[in-house]
Amino acid sequence: MKTWKTKSGYKIIRILSGRSNAFIINNGTVCIMVDSSRSNQWPKLQKRLRILQIEHIDLLILTHSHFDHAENARKLKEEFQAEILIHKSEADYLRNGDSPLPQGTIAFTRIILKLFASLLQPRLKYQGVAGDIEVASRFDLNPWGCNAYIIHTPGHTQGSISLIVDDEIALVGDAMVGERKTSIFQPFADDIEEAVRSWKRLLDTGCLTYLPAHGGAIRRKLVLKEYERHGKPYNAK
Repeated sequence: MKTWKTKSGYKIIRILSGRSNAFIINNGTVCIMVDSSRSNQWPKLQKRLRILQIEHIDLLILTHSHFDHAENARKLKEEFQAEILIHKSEADYLRNGDSPLPQGTIAFTRIILKLFASLLQPRLKYQGVAGDIEVASRFDLNPWGCNAYIIHTPGHTQGSISLIVDDEIALVGDAMVGERKTSIFQPFADDIEEAVRSWKRLLDTGCLTYLPAHGGAIRRKLVLKEYERHGKPYNAK
């Protein structure tokens, strides 16, 4: 379990890694989780929560409602009394456990979806759960005793959100991907122009490190480079 620390002592622990990352934010008094990963990761997630001696999760933030981020949300609510936070535009998807697939952004993913979307969609349903907190734009976590806030970062989905911790580290869900060393471009996104604009919103936070739901940590330098590369068609708008 890899850990990042901010200057004022916040710990961000990647409790699950690989294809679907999940994170714990702990400042000594509050425990916040970001995303819940796949249901087949539930035994590992339970084990690691026990290792960290976590018996209660104050808040579960879902960066969006896709199956690979929300499949364990109901279990975390039931077993760890986690309040669930999600963007209001995706609350019904979470409740129904049936979130639509995003669009492909490159030739390969467009072909995959064209050929197999109708077969994949029924297989990606999960146990739905009602969210407790629905957000629309910036949302401050000071009431939870945490120097952090949520911003709306649409593009991958309309309701995608990111968490900014201590003005240093951003947990960005699928707003960018960390599976390649030279690119953060998403292979799937409903609106790629919005996705690129969300990179700018994330850069404007001043964060130096970006932790995606897929792949490893991304440095600010690469986000800047990618925004300069992909953002040119939209900068004048």
